[in-house]
Amino acid sequence: MNLLTREALLSFRRAPLLSLLSITAIGFSLFAVALFLLVALNLNLALRGIEERVEIVAFVTRGTPAEAMTLTAQDMQSFPEVQTVEVVTSEDALVRAKTELVEFRDAYTDLQVNPLPASLEIRLKDGFRDASHVAAVAERAKGFEIVDDVRYGREWVERLDQLRNLAGIIGLTIGAAFGAVAIVIIGVTVRLTILQRAREIAIMRVVGATNWFIRGPFLLEGGIKGLVGGIMAVILALAAWSLFRSSLGSALDGIAFLSGSTMALLVLFGIAMGLGASLVSVGRHLQDV
Repeated sequence: MNLLTREALLSFRRAPLLSLLSITAIGFSLFAVALFLLVALNLNLALRGIEERVEIVAFVTRGTPAEAMTLTAQDMQSFPEVQTVEVVTSEDALVRAKTELVEFRDAYTDLQVNPLPASLEIRLKDGFRDASHVAAVAERAKGFEIVDDVRYGREWVERLDQLRNLAGIIGLTIGAAFGAVAIVIIGVTVRLTILQRAREIAIMRVVGATNWFIRGPFLLEGGIKGLVGGIMAVILALAAWSLFRSSLGSALDGIAFLSGSTMALLVLFGIAMGLGASLVSVGRHLQDV
């Protein structure tokens, strides 16, 4: 094990420039992956923020007693998809209209009779805000005797579903592309190191060294480069995130950074790619010699 470690570390001293270029290539490749993860994370958070606004409004028949509305709200609350049900009386609806629709405030002030109906505002749990679940809950809400009409913005919810699916497909495609590019770059840099030491490998084979004995230092070297490159990518991503936030001010205070577990996975991904690329590159070279 000491020999393996020594040989792997010696390769950095033998070719410091090539090792630096390899680590830099790995770091910037994983930095691109980290930037993609940042965009995907914040896009997902933005979509979740929009999803939280999804609600079903069940308008209640005029003249319905408050007790009946409360009981109906409790029944709806028992739905597995439902998070909260808020009873909004006609008086509450009028107060909201005066507050939120400022341009019609004078018209609402001169009213002799309140034209706004009472309603039950239904908010769904996370994971049940897609078009199919929203439509199912709305259909069940229509079945209550006191409910006169149900609205939930069907087209808007369906478009949100399409946007979520599109974001997922694009995210997987771009993520796979970035990952593939990173693997190719790591493989090329390791291949250059192997070609530089081709004579040494040939001598080792002549004296009877096994393929795995020859592979060992290169695998460890690739893992170390992947580790350093992964750490470098996290630092670059953090610097870019901080610079982006500071340049655009408080408007982007809600932008999130990668979690600790995601950063750890990124570094592990770098190590895995370094090991994999080294294994493939050394294997191909050993087959050719």
